[in-house]
Amino acid sequence: MNGAPAACRYLTARLDDVPRSLAWLAPGEGAALAWLSSRERAALDRLHVAKRRQDWLLGRWTAKQAVAAVLAATDGARPPLRAIEILAAPDGAPEVFVGTVASPCAISISHRAGRALCAVVPRGVAVGCDVEHVEPRDEALVDDFFAPDEAATVRRREGRARDLLVALVWSAKESALKLLREGLRLDTRSARVEVGEASLAGEDWRSLSVRCDGLADVVTGWWRTSGDDVLTVVTGAPGAPPEEITVAEAGR
Repeated sequence: MNGAPAACRYLTARLDDVPRSLAWLAPGEGAALAWLSSRERAALDRLHVAKRRQDWLLGRWTAKQAVAAVLAATDGARPPLRAIEILAAPDGAPEVFVGTVASPCAISISHRAGRALCAVVPRGVAVGCDVEHVEPRDEALVDDFFAPDEAATVRRREGRARDLLVALVWSAKESALKLLREGLRLDTRSARVEVGEASLAGEDWRSLSVRCDGLADVVTGWWRTSGDDVLTVVTGAPGAPPEEITVAEAGR
């Protein structure tokens, strides 16, 4: 490598962003999936529910585009998507290889409601990301999965402001538990989210923190709104807000 990847970068994509030449829902998807490695294709073949396959593919396509853009920015050469292999580690977290060599990048992937998010950091830095749609949520979600202080804060909000805060807190929990490489195997109430004023005004990145049981240090991160979605990214090292990968860099 000629250089290390920059601090956290991210890319979002929707189904409509995927070039038609790479579409996987049309008949004869075998040829259209040539951008997957043989091991990735085997992982896909183990998924039998159409929606699960669609989400998995959108997430993998977004992640490969993000990694390719970051490697091109650091090395000056953009590897083909097929050469970038994203496999699940034993704990389920995605790991990146270029050819047979571990990539200098670490990633986290999320998808929700036809939109995918991938955060990319240098290898060795822990990262977790999540995208959530802002919409009314059942009160049971707050009762069952939020800590008492989080639930109390939510109940002081009404309408859209409440919907945003619920999506934000849930998304930050998901990101933190991914960073810990535990996911929803851990009690979500063990990750307590602290954010500033959750306003719908503007779409700039704002800071957040998550206190996780069993960790002496507070996990730091960022959140922003993007249309009707909330994006959250947390990393194992404090730093600047995530930098978006442009459409041109992503090759779209």
